[in-house]
This record gives sequence, structure tokens and C-alpha cells, in this order.
Amino acid sequence: MDPDHFNHRQARLSTGWTYHYVDEKPANNGGQTVTLLCIHGFPDLWYGWRHQIKPWVQRGYRVVVPDMLGYGKTDMPTETSAYSTKNLCNDLAALLDHIEVTKAVVIGHDWGAFIGARFALWHPDRLLSLAILSVPYTPPKTQYISLEQIVKLFRPFGYQLYLASEESAAEIEAHLPALFYSLYRTPDARINAMLQVGRLREVLLNTPITNITEGCLFNEKEITYYLSNYERGMIGPLSYYRTTQIRFEEELAASLPSKPRITVPVIFIGGTDDKICPPNTIESQRALIDKITVVTFQGKGHWLMLEAPETITNEILFWLKGLGMVPGNHQQFRL
Repeated sequence: MDPDHFNHRQARLSTGWTYHYVDEKPANNGGQTVTLLCIHGFPDLWYGWRHQIKPWVQRGYRVVVPDMLGYGKTDMPTETSAYSTKNLCNDLAALLDHIEVTKAVVIGHDWGAFIGARFALWHPDRLLSLAILSVPYTPPKTQYISLEQIVKLFRPFGYQLYLASEESAAEIEAHLPALFYSLYRTPDARINAMLQVGRLREVLLNTPITNITEGCLFNEKEITYYLSNYERGMIGPLSYYRTTQIRFEEELAASLPSKPRITVPVIFIGGTDDKICPPNTIESQRALIDKITVVTFQGKGHWLMLEAPETITNEILFWLKGLGMVPGNHQQFRL
């Protein structure tokens, strides 16, 4: 799918950063549409939503998909604090201001799911509904838990310790193709082992590239496009993993732990074979979200938009239809 066949835009936002984003509008909608704001994760780009954008537009939705801060053609600040979810959510609100959209359906995958759920806490008046893929909602904490402590509690998050480390940027930049070949895979024993502490670094530094290309979800043109968008380096994307304490302090200062409920309608979509998506966390969301739909796909892993593109496209369309959130039907939303 040719990246040039999308409507690319750039804008300097009121928060000070310049964002690149794709903005696809339906034809002949007379201004009566619903905006879908799609947020990607790591290591991804706006292009992660390529299979969903056009079909959603064909159904009458406006689809807006930014390169998140530090990615692609969006600004890449060096200060870690710029990547806190509070600041990223402020950027997204500023992007909605720029495109003159009051409220949007927010759809996030991976880090995008985490950010989308936090957007519902930081800017609850800017959402119509929320779709989160692969990363369940977890509420703000009342006590700080370091990434090291989190990994002790949940071993499949071990790879995050490497991504948060000081040495990871230079090492990954030197082995960038291996990062995409290693991570963008259907679920198997290899990807599951790579989640453990120290294993991702070992694979990137010591495994011949020819040993990890088979089974990758990208074709060669897609790999080339991703590599061209990571030429500035990894400091931006990796900074997300270095914000654990900053995020905690910002949320505590704003008293977010005292109001952890998400009040807009939510759909969570996950794969049963995604090892970083534990079933108990999926279920615990029900007590924190007023109206939630949970959908899990048997045998699918983390990269749902690639593993089951049509299914994801249609599942979200079906959910939106059930809420009455279809273009030209604003007044009949069933919240």
C-alpha cells in the first residue's frame, strides 16, 4: 500500500511542536461526519493504520492519524518529559483544535492504547468514545511503582527494561532492520522468548538478519518505508519507556488516581496469544469503565491491525454503529 496515496499534512500546534499527520475526509459528506483519531504505538508510525484508514473513510468517517511525537516526520525533542502522557495528550487536544474538531472517537494501539485511555482522563470532554487495542486500561497509581518492580510482577514486560536503558538507542540504531524483523511477527515461541529480560538485546546484537526475516508481518517495501522514517534515530520512540516516574508524578499532582473511571463508551480488542496482554488485566477493566465491550480474537497476537486487518476494521465499525456514532447521525448517539 503506497504511503503517498494518503493525504499528508503538517501543522505547528499550540503546544509548540510540529506534527505530521494523515487527514482523510469522506467525499460529499456535507460536513456531517464523525472524526476517528488513531494513535499508533512502538515501533510504529501513522502507517500502522494503513489497512483501516481508507475503509473507514469509505464509510463516511474522517480519519486523522498522526505520527506521534518523536516518530516519522513529527518533531523529536530530546527532553524525556516531552513524552509524558500528559504532554502527549495535550498535543492531541491541540491537534483536534487545529483541525477544528471538538470531539473525536479515539482509537489507539499499543502505546497508543495507553495514551488514548489517558486522554480520556486528561481531556474527557474531547472524546465521543474510545477503542483500545492490545493494551488494557490500567488506572493511575497512588504509589510509585518503578519499571523494575513492574517487570518483577509481570515477566513478559522484561523487554521494556532494555528499551528504557541508556545504551538501547545507539545499539538499536545500529541494528534497526533487526528490530522490525524481530518484533513484527505473528505469535510464536521466538517472540514470546524475546519479551524476557535481556533477550531482545541479545537477538538484536547477535542474531544474523537472515535468521529472523521469515515470519515477519512486513514485506520488503514496508520495511524500507519504516527504516526511512527512523533515520533520525531512536531517542524519541524510546523516551516513552523512560517516563514512568514523570507520568506518576504528573498524575498524582492532578489527582487523577482519585478519579480513575472512564465514562465514555469503550471497546477493548485483544489477541489471545498476545503475551503482553494478560487476561486478568483485560477483565479488571470492567470495574473501571462505565460501558465497555471486550472482544478477543483466538490465536491472534499483538499486531492486530496487520494480523486481522479486515476484522479490526469491521469490528470497530460494528461497535460504532451500535453506539449510533455513524456519519450524519450525531444527535442519536447512544451513550
